Amino acid sequence: MTLIPNQNPTMPKQIGSLILYSIDDLHEQLGVSKLTLRSYLRSGRIRGRKLGVSWYVTEESLQEYFNAPEQGSSEAEKPTKSNTHNYRYIVQGINDLVSETEECETTSDVIELLQQQAILSLFQVKIMERKSKKVVQILKARDFIEQHGAKKEG
Repeated sequence: MTLIPNQNPTMPKQIGSLILYSIDDLHEQLGVSKLTLRSYLRSGRIRGRKLGVSWYVTEESLQEYFNAPEQGSSEAEKPTKSNTHNYRYIVQGINDLVSETEECETTSDVIELLQQQAILSLFQVKIMERKSKKVVQILKARDFIEQHGAKKEG
């Protein structure tokens, strides 16, 4: 998949064989709002990197996004009480103020870690399949606690 550069001043940046698309490039090419694009990048729905104050996305990241099933489209993929041992949990800051990342083995560990944080809204939890390392779900910290708070694990 290669986005076709238009005649506007916003064009992908090429460094060697690496092509980087900015928020402006994606907005112009796809017609998606800049706010939505930033939200997708912050949540990890689209993989990207922030360099200074600008986000950049590679062609590979765009292919992953468009080839992946939609988040939430399959209930079977989401962790349940009986299959949580198949997942690992990555607690991470969602902006430049909090750059910490912590891996947890159980939902109880995640909740304990989140309860130690002063500002819960600065964190999200990435739920990944243990074997494939595929991201199954990304939740805001409060949503994770609401969904998994009552569950007790051994």
